[in-house]
Amino acid sequence: MLTLTFATSRIKKINTITLQIEVQNPVVEKKPTRLEKHGDIRVDNYFWLNDKENPEVIDYLNMENDYNEKMMGHTKDFQNNLFEEMKSRIKEDDSSVPYKLNGYWYITRYETGKDYPIYARKKGSLEAKEEILFDCNKEAEGHSYFKMVGLNVSPDNTLIAFGVDTVSRRKYTIHIKNLVTGEIYPETIETTTGGSTWAADSKTLFYTKKDEDTLRSHKIYRHQLASDPSEDVEIYHESDDTFNTFVYKTKSKEYIVIGSSSTLTSEYHILKANDPTGSFKVFQPRTRGLEYGIAHYDGYFYVLTNADNAKNFKLMKVSEENTLKENWVDVIPHRKDVLLEDVDIFKDYLVISERSNGLNKINIKRWDGKEDYYLPFDNETYTAYVSTNVDFDTKCLRYAYNSLTTPNSVIDFDMDTRRKDIKKEQEVLGNKFDKNNYVSERVWAFAEDGVKVPISLVYKKGIKKDGNNPLLQYAYGSYGSTIDPYFSTVRLSLLDRGFVYAIAHVRGGEYLGRSWYEDGKLFKKKNTFTDFVDCSKFLIKEGYTSSKHLYAMGGSAGGLLMGVVVNIAPDLYNGVVAAVPFVDVVTTMLDDSIPLTTGEYDEWGNPNKKEYYDYMKSYSPYDNVKAQNYPNMLITTGLHDSQVQYWEPAKWVAKLRELKTDKNLLLLHTNMEAGHGGASGRFEALKEVAEEYAFLLDLEGIKN
Repeated sequence: MLTLTFATSRIKKINTITLQIEVQNPVVEKKPTRLEKHGDIRVDNYFWLNDKENPEVIDYLNMENDYNEKMMGHTKDFQNNLFEEMKSRIKEDDSSVPYKLNGYWYITRYETGKDYPIYARKKGSLEAKEEILFDCNKEAEGHSYFKMVGLNVSPDNTLIAFGVDTVSRRKYTIHIKNLVTGEIYPETIETTTGGSTWAADSKTLFYTKKDEDTLRSHKIYRHQLASDPSEDVEIYHESDDTFNTFVYKTKSKEYIVIGSSSTLTSEYHILKANDPTGSFKVFQPRTRGLEYGIAHYDGYFYVLTNADNAKNFKLMKVSEENTLKENWVDVIPHRKDVLLEDVDIFKDYLVISERSNGLNKINIKRWDGKEDYYLPFDNETYTAYVSTNVDFDTKCLRYAYNSLTTPNSVIDFDMDTRRKDIKKEQEVLGNKFDKNNYVSERVWAFAEDGVKVPISLVYKKGIKKDGNNPLLQYAYGSYGSTIDPYFSTVRLSLLDRGFVYAIAHVRGGEYLGRSWYEDGKLFKKKNTFTDFVDCSKFLIKEGYTSSKHLYAMGGSAGGLLMGVVVNIAPDLYNGVVAAVPFVDVVTTMLDDSIPLTTGEYDEWGNPNKKEYYDYMKSYSPYDNVKAQNYPNMLITTGLHDSQVQYWEPAKWVAKLRELKTDKNLLLLHTNMEAGHGGASGRFEALKEVAEEYAFLLDLEGIKN
């Protein structure tokens, strides 16, 4: 819709005329490709879009971006206002709570008006002179994308290894900086994960290489300081393409550990950190279905594992001299109603992170058995987690707490005296925020098979459950990843305009334990999708919203969820935002050259086997687009995405344009300079959120 204002000389007055002008949506050429598997033939008219070296492909993506600009043009001022509003709540000159490691206090801070962090440290005391390790604002100059990861200081405190990605493809180049002279050494190590681990000698660096094409982390190398990286020694090759490998040092600093993992299976190799050229020893050979993780303390390894049918995991221990599974003994036995998520080891205490009935619990035990207690939490929609605890010999546990209505706090807890010291409370700038103006609750919807599905809700106090509230329902639902109810300053821009925000804890995550995950994967994957739909129906039935005001959002595997939902229940939603959506499931999982494919057979299934192929095809969003009405949709992607390739959403949009029977909005926005995580700067990323929110608010007729 265009509004034209003009003056007529005859009557000398201003007239305003609103003209309905239809902007032509992009049309992409069909180039049929015949895909055959197990005797089944699929014809993909848009398969050719997977070649970004083809100028026609880039032209199409640019056309879609231009169309998005035109259709959303009337919201540009609103987007800018939303961006400034979101930005205004953020304390720009912010810093992390310092933590102490090997005699130094480490700090990450931001300066006003700048997008990137500054990494610094102080020797011995927080009153000491600050030493700048990196100012990423300077490092990012000249790059449209910049990401620094894996900062790793040598044991003697004189060197730091770090990884840099300037493409957003998650292919990091490792550099080494001398912290005494400030020199960055000339050796560069390409195509890595960005992470690395120093041996005890501060001269030997272990790191993980990625496959150039699939980006699978497949090899561990040993680098000797000041040597040519081309001469680095390959010390481990993970030849099974369903596994990834990684390397780290135990908190005790005594062992270098090489890990290999797939969705269902783990394996570790260990080496004394003071013997970097020695041979790694296998900890426990891989056995399909056996998952375990290890931590070292006082001559023993503590093993977090699902061994012996411990579906929710248990903790075992074994002597460092004889680590095979036959020698493992129970420390914390398996519990059917408690998911054991992690452990943190201190000199005098064992800290256990658990989840019970969906809620985080932190259990603290003395090694000598004199104390065993839980940190007290009294909310039903909170998130609590153990934070940065690198110091081994300390009574202080650092943890974080927040909820849907309560900003994040970083807390130092004295495990001896049980006293809390709140080191930092997240500031929400401006005069408007008062947590007492908002309400959070947890409700339970019934799924179609009778299972109760929890939903965490937050909204502004005083709303009426009359079906007229706009509601944004979010979920992820894959890989056992749990979306906890967390505080967001950005989300306030929706809540303050009358939106209800809901997190549907659908199957496929681990909110209600390991079985909750297993009931949402492989041949039970459809539970994820139907759970989401049933949560929507519940929210409508209970008067929180109606189909005219209900919106859905998900990203990546959550974008797959969005793709299925709009195919099976399009009439439930007025609008949907699908970010970097994994929607071409069958074709992607049949292509083992694509990053992540082979490592995810245990999550989605291997479509080279007919039973998995048939099941995937029955829900794959791209394969199930049909001639029907669809909700208003905004779909986003990144040209350099290494996890969900840009062509999946591009093909999906093209097919939707071809078949859908409505005149609702269908928009595709491709960030031509970013990948899976979007823009790298903290404020640039807010612009992407502002676009999504403006899309939703505009559909509600909310203009400011």
